Amino acid sequence: MPRTTGKLDSLRFSRLEIERLTAALLLSLLVHLAAWGGYEAGLKFGWWQKLYLPVWLHPSAKKTQPQQLMVPQQMEEPTTFVDVSHADADAPKSAKYYSDKNSHAANPDADNTANQPKLKGRQKNVPKTEDVPQLPKLQPTPPAPATPQTKPATEAHPSSPENLGDKPVKPVDNTTPGPQTEPKPKRPRTFKEALAQQQLLPGQQMQQDGGVKRQAHWAALDAKATAFGDYDRKIIEAVTQRWYDLLDSRHFAQDRTGKVILRFKLKYDGTVEEMQTLENTVGEMLGYVCTESIEQAAPFEKWPMDMRRMIGANFRDITFTFYYY
Repeated sequence: MPRTTGKLDSLRFSRLEIERLTAALLLSLLVHLAAWGGYEAGLKFGWWQKLYLPVWLHPSAKKTQPQQLMVPQQMEEPTTFVDVSHADADAPKSAKYYSDKNSHAANPDADNTANQPKLKGRQKNVPKTEDVPQLPKLQPTPPAPATPQTKPATEAHPSSPENLGDKPVKPVDNTTPGPQTEPKPKRPRTFKEALAQQQLLPGQQMQQDGGVKRQAHWAALDAKATAFGDYDRKIIEAVTQRWYDLLDSRHFAQDRTGKVILRFKLKYDGTVEEMQTLENTVGEMLGYVCTESIEQAAPFEKWPMDMRRMIGANFRDITFTFYYY
């Protein structure tokens, strides 16, 4: 078997190589320690804050800054409905409430001490600017009873001038005709017709401290007319009518004060689903009346096409609050 022969060098480092390797390690350690110590000293004494890097060293800042400037600020829409008695042509810049009409905050007495009008009502829960009494149930007016015809006291003699021939002679009316009176307005027969004439939802004026600079003959709140205002007002009218009807028909003793908060899904076809009671402080029976007033008033009108496109969904989450006071 052939073999190769030759002299092999040793694998051990020589003394000179060991000294060079040790010096290199010590030098590297000193460089790292100096860099780390300088960085920590710069942070401690604020050296690095005084240095300004060139713009080309900040590519991320150049890219993100225009995107942040282009993001629009989204305005939060009001979610509480208020009944507006006097409409304004333009909407306020910022409104806490929404409605079917625009309204600007005003007071009968001008006062510039707050950003909300002063109201002198008796309740602090429902935003309302004036007292509107609850209309009683209206019944058809009964017809007037027929009055019996009375015979004349004396009859004319056949030979008298008032009875010449077969046809009686009518006396001439020399009186001047008086001014014509306008017919009285037709009395509404239903609660809905009465609300349409009254044009305001029943309720008590709100009590609120404040005062605004704008002066008017009436108190008003800042309200913005929205695409849902007219539709939601019809729902409130229907539920309010049914609520009063149920309370009157069952003769509930309204001797308790409190509120009932209900949440439900209002679908695009006007139906109601997933009714939930969030809060009830008046008892089971009065809470049941509130639930029934919504379910019996439904289904409501279908959403208009514009309203459905704006919502972008097949339902809305509605929170309805009933107050007993």
